[in-house]
Amino acid sequence: MIVTSAVRHAAAGSAALLFVLPVPAAAASPATPVPHVAATVGEPTPPARQYVDRARLDRKGTQVERLPGAPSVPPVSALSWVVADASSGEVLAARNAHRKLPPASTLKALFALTALPHHKPSELHTVADSELTGIGAGSSLVGVKEGYTYKVSDLWNGVFLSSGNDAVHVLAEMNGGWESMTRQMQEKARSLGAEDTHVVSPDGYDAPGQVTSAYDLAVFGRTGLQDPAFARYCSTRYADFPAGSWSYGIANTNRLLTGEDGVERYPGILGIKNGYTSNAGNTLISAARRGDRTLVVSVMNPQEGGGFAVYEEARELLDWGFEAAGRVQPVGSLAPARVKAAADAGTRAVSVTRGGHDTKAAPVAPRAGAEPGAEALAAAGKKAPEAEASNPSAGLPLALVGSACAAALALWGWRRRAARQG
Repeated sequence: MIVTSAVRHAAAGSAALLFVLPVPAAAASPATPVPHVAATVGEPTPPARQYVDRARLDRKGTQVERLPGAPSVPPVSALSWVVADASSGEVLAARNAHRKLPPASTLKALFALTALPHHKPSELHTVADSELTGIGAGSSLVGVKEGYTYKVSDLWNGVFLSSGNDAVHVLAEMNGGWESMTRQMQEKARSLGAEDTHVVSPDGYDAPGQVTSAYDLAVFGRTGLQDPAFARYCSTRYADFPAGSWSYGIANTNRLLTGEDGVERYPGILGIKNGYTSNAGNTLISAARRGDRTLVVSVMNPQEGGGFAVYEEARELLDWGFEAAGRVQPVGSLAPARVKAAADAGTRAVSVTRGGHDTKAAPVAPRAGAEPGAEALAAAGKKAPEAEASNPSAGLPLALVGSACAAALALWGWRRRAARQG
């Protein structure tokens, strides 16, 4: 009974010790799932087929990596253009992708990305005279009138179909004012990784220093397609615009979408946005779907062919993109670098939880003066110091139990001898 009691006391003491001791990090097998990591990261974005040199799009001239059998890139005259896969963001080909040029009304795509989420389509707004001041001379207009009440959806139809700068001014005032909207758009562009864009006039009207690039326009187009409201407005061909007690029809000025003025409508076209100013020339963001593939194409300032050349050059690039898909290696990505880095880190984390090893992952450079992180060491094929130190301690609880039992037995023996002597 005394021995049993001593063992019980030892076990209780060992349990108490175990309660306060931290669980060794390396006690689990490397193949043991770690559910909380997977839940935090989620399913990883499928890894790119190959390493993409993001700096390649900074180079001048046409950038394309054709595989055997791939068609040649059409010799279009635009100063700058991009062809990209809208789903993956992979850039299939580009010319002067980051060249900074005036955007014209294609900048309205960024305006929509910034302002669309703030008001419901059914919301009513009565226009004040102050909201229509400051519209540039010669601006395209949809016909917004002071004192008239419009649904927000009417104003957005005015923006996308008629490229109405009057509708842009009203919506901008509803979202903090002209200067505030300029700042909001600039912040939105940077959040999307569009580093070439400098916003001065949210409607795209020519202004000193206002520029964007074919790369940034493709980013705006791809992002817009992910918003159902944006996608609906940019693909609308015709709509009725209210004028008090009556309404009149407006048509989208994107001829590639409507098939007007002798420009053939593109099969599978999803629209997006066209623009023109005397300074910018003709600019266009287009997207089209064929089968399970969606492409986005941006074209800036064709140098040949007249006012409708921007549509025909976009057509040629779309045709090339669908034909070349799967037969070219990407030369860049529309995804922000930080988003891609996070996705890569997520892929590595999930592969570890599934017991795999990302042998292709590049080591992560530690901060200056910092110890290498677990991810960097794992990528280099080494164990983290904490894991190496914790391996011998995996048997520590068992050793404590044995020691406690031995001490209890020794104490029991000493008491028994003392009792006999007494």
